[in-house]
Amino acid sequence: MAVNLTNANSALKTYYLDAIAEQLNTGINPFYAAIEKSENDVWGKEVKKLVTYGINGGIGAGTEEGDLPAASGSLYKEFTASLKNLYGTIEISDKAVRASANNAGAFVNLLTAETESLLKSAKYNFGRMLFGDGQGTLATVGTITAGKIGVDSVTALVENMLVEFLDEEGDSLSTPVVRRIVSVDRTAKVVTVDGTMLNNTTVPEGSRIALYGAKDRELTGLKAIFDNTSLYGLSKSSNPWLKPYDVSAVGDLEVMDIQRAIDAIEEMSGGTVNMILCSWGVRRAIQKLFTDSSIRLESAELAGGYKAITYNGIPIVADRFCEPGTMYLLNTDDFALHQLGDWQWMEGDDGSILHQVPGKPVYTATLVKYAELLCTRPCGQGRLSGITEV
Repeated sequence: MAVNLTNANSALKTYYLDAIAEQLNTGINPFYAAIEKSENDVWGKEVKKLVTYGINGGIGAGTEEGDLPAASGSLYKEFTASLKNLYGTIEISDKAVRASANNAGAFVNLLTAETESLLKSAKYNFGRMLFGDGQGTLATVGTITAGKIGVDSVTALVENMLVEFLDEEGDSLSTPVVRRIVSVDRTAKVVTVDGTMLNNTTVPEGSRIALYGAKDRELTGLKAIFDNTSLYGLSKSSNPWLKPYDVSAVGDLEVMDIQRAIDAIEEMSGGTVNMILCSWGVRRAIQKLFTDSSIRLESAELAGGYKAITYNGIPIVADRFCEPGTMYLLNTDDFALHQLGDWQWMEGDDGSILHQVPGKPVYTATLVKYAELLCTRPCGQGRLSGITEV
């Protein structure tokens, strides 16, 4: 069978879409696989979620013939957040299409390679967003020497990523700087970019590196729950019940640090911690702690087929994007990804998925989801930071 764009459109719709959506819904990380994906509470371009806090005030005790407790309904607040626009694009040249026109197997291999590349990039970026604050910041600039940019962290930086440099407040520099990352020295924490050589005059120390165009447009991740002064349109200072459990400068980790945090979270919120997320070094510290304390390491299988060690039945999961020396203690039941729908290809008026880029011999297809991550009970989450890693 001759291969053409009609066949390609059909394959992307009927075969690749379900596989891609399944991978993105379960294959990003155990935390993302565990949280609910819901189309509820989506109103237009926003998520509006009514949440309760405190307890119902109409409960009491009295005498046999005395007055009944006065009615007092639950306390409500509305969380409001804009749906984020999440995109992923594949690109196929006209030359590649024509070269495989008489070889269906070659064309399938071409589509498969492109979609696998899309999946790899999407998993990387969405996994990173889960630990962010929605601002798209990837690293902070230090000293720039001979065009080599020193940064505080290279965890979220990778070759070929298109980034922009912002000032310390996250605003554009007086002269905008947009570059593509050429190389990342992960040992020295040094990045090089394409174009004219940069210096600390054009990009001052303390500047931010952000994914190009992503500022304030990413999912509201875990960092926002703990660090932002407001959350989902509400001020934390005016709503203390929004504040999670947060302890810094832990140092050498002890079993009681973990148990104390779990007890405090569950006492404060009435919820249950059911997942611990941490950095690789913290997980090693936990393993060493358990071994030195003769605590047996049990294992568990999680949603999405992931495996993890456990503490009192709570899975402990290490993630590449978790900040060094940090442990999150979470109730995944409090989180939901609110969305207009699952992943879909953007279609033209004629239903086509592949579109020619104007003026170029290239076709692109764009995967899209409109969604936002909400935590209905921020006080039911916890963080330990400043842990000495092993």
